[in-house]
Amino acid sequence: MKIGILGTGHIGKTLVVRLSEAGHEVKVANSRGPETIDAELLSAGARAVTTEEALADVEVVILSIPLNRIAGIAPLVARLPDETVVIDTSNYYPFRDTTIAAIEDGQVESLWVAEQLGRPIAKAWNAIGSASLAKKGKPAGTSDRIAIPVAADRDRDGQIAMTLVNDTGLDAFDAGLLADSWRQQPGAPVYCTDLTHAEIGAALDAAERDRLPKRRDLGVAVMQERLGDGTTNPDEEWGVRLVRAINM
Repeated sequence: MKIGILGTGHIGKTLVVRLSEAGHEVKVANSRGPETIDAELLSAGARAVTTEEALADVEVVILSIPLNRIAGIAPLVARLPDETVVIDTSNYYPFRDTTIAAIEDGQVESLWVAEQLGRPIAKAWNAIGSASLAKKGKPAGTSDRIAIPVAADRDRDGQIAMTLVNDTGLDAFDAGLLADSWRQQPGAPVYCTDLTHAEIGAALDAAERDRLPKRRDLGVAVMQERLGDGTTNPDEEWGVRLVRAINM
């Protein structure tokens, strides 16, 4: 498929590599310009381009940018054909994104993103740590393969997102509509806990909406104390143990 990826942060850079390795035609852009994109990300065939070029003539757009930058790219996304699948990987963290009143008041993060963009989206790759995504992918059919939830309101969006999740070394679990995607937000039992397909359904069902913000903020506080800042991501083992202890 022809895929445009916006963002070369912790999640975005792994998606560029994995989807290129899977044979997709990938274009990647960041906010600093194509000349700043590491050549290593392009080793499997991806092309570094401008943001406008990344959104041109593609079947899928993956947004791997902080939540507070979504509104800024909305005018460009508005130009996309209706049939283009837009997949968002973001999560809301107030210390990074500044306070978003609607989300603080209870709006589901995915619905807020769709509202900003003015179009349907799918939600995927938001519920896995970047280190696990980079290091723990396995072939389809592996019994202990990590699964992640995928939410979407349009069947085609969800199906394509699930196919691409599989191409990144993970099992995809159909988590239903965007209105229910709060169950995969930070603080939920499924969030960054590296569960298998057989385990993930029960974890989604166990989510308690009113407890998510406190659990999310506790996880951030512990990581900041341990790692010294709020941007360095933990390794794939310590991070999973911490989040499981808090969220499950």
